Amino acid sequence: MERNLTSEQLALFEKEFASNPQYRVMQNAVTETPVTKIALDRQIVTSIDHSVSNLLDDWKVTNQKKSGRCWLFAGLNLLRAGAAGKLQVKDFEFSQNYLLFWDKFERANFFLEAIIETADRDVDDRTVAHLLSDPIGDGGQWNMFVALVRKHGLVPKTAMPETESSSATAQMNDTLRKLLRQGARDLRKLDGAEAQRARKGELLTTIHRVLSIHLGTPPQKFLWQWKDSDKGFHRDGWTTPAEFAAAYVTLPVDEYVCLVHDPRESSPTGRTFTVDYLGNVIDAPPVVYLNVEMDLMKQLTQDAIVGGEPVWFGCDVGKQMSADLGFWDAKLFDLGAVYDTEFTLDKAERLLHHETLMTHAMLFTGVDLVDGRPRRWRVENSWGDEKADSGFWTMNDSWFGEHVFEIAVRRSALPAELQARFEEAPIVLPAWDPMGALAD
Repeated sequence: MERNLTSEQLALFEKEFASNPQYRVMQNAVTETPVTKIALDRQIVTSIDHSVSNLLDDWKVTNQKKSGRCWLFAGLNLLRAGAAGKLQVKDFEFSQNYLLFWDKFERANFFLEAIIETADRDVDDRTVAHLLSDPIGDGGQWNMFVALVRKHGLVPKTAMPETESSSATAQMNDTLRKLLRQGARDLRKLDGAEAQRARKGELLTTIHRVLSIHLGTPPQKFLWQWKDSDKGFHRDGWTTPAEFAAAYVTLPVDEYVCLVHDPRESSPTGRTFTVDYLGNVIDAPPVVYLNVEMDLMKQLTQDAIVGGEPVWFGCDVGKQMSADLGFWDAKLFDLGAVYDTEFTLDKAERLLHHETLMTHAMLFTGVDLVDGRPRRWRVENSWGDEKADSGFWTMNDSWFGEHVFEIAVRRSALPAELQARFEEAPIVLPAWDPMGALAD
């Protein structure tokens, strides 16, 4: 075929389409009906229900609304069941807004430090361009969640409730991006560390002011009192965020490690990786993950759930997903049949060709086992309770293998030889690598 689309070639394309009556039928159908409804495999749908053999959740879901805070919600959702048990209440939420504030502020500092470090590079250098492309989005990863909890502690939702801007972050983020890119321009022009540090301090003063206007001021202390499920009154008195986290976080989050499934040939299994300039808190442990086979990832997830513990995970959420039904299956939509073509990229090829990356984090809260093997998984999402099973979604096991990328589990759950891998220096991937994607 020639480089240019000639009139003769265009005529051939039109002739090919017109020669098949089935294409016209599909054209008429899609004109009036969303293509996903036409491509939906009803046989798969009728084979799925929301029941599972091993179920942990007996609480209500949360709602991140119009924000990209899924990774914070998923992390806090992992911790809140234990807190609710200690408080003897049915439902409990840590303040997501509190961690959002500190993530934004820490990430602004992280970004400005990266700009100072790369100030001698051209502005169109690929790493610098990547940093400037999104200085302060909402997304994140497990290690970034742990860094925030370790440094800033936690507070109950009543101590720092949601605001308009925490639930709909777009306008606030737009302002922050403008300020940070403007600050990046200034820092790159300055000579000398002293001048750069002084300008950074001015920028962070402004960032803190903007965050306080939009999100409120994080409490340094708060009076904590509550009623339990039997209406008994309790009061801990004046409490700091660090004290509150120490008292009510029952899981040893510092002991958790990240495992990923990255099947690219360039990413050997059994090795640890990190991504350049990925993080939020300066001097916190870096974001490090161990690449493992999918069967091990599934087994560790299953074992944790059977043992009574939900599992934080990251995935490419929009692939083969029915939002109306709250289902995922690897072949839920047969778009190939609609378009009379084939979609043949495997998971590794999708990563290489920018067709996939981690986009969302959630919590596994159940698994349906048949003869000891998983058939489907129950997922606590953070999109409210109007869809799926009151906000709890169902994932067929086929989807797990294709579209789940990352889980956080206790290091002690790994085989000894894999535990030792975290003592080795990780392979450093470039800042733009898809495995550095931030779940939102």
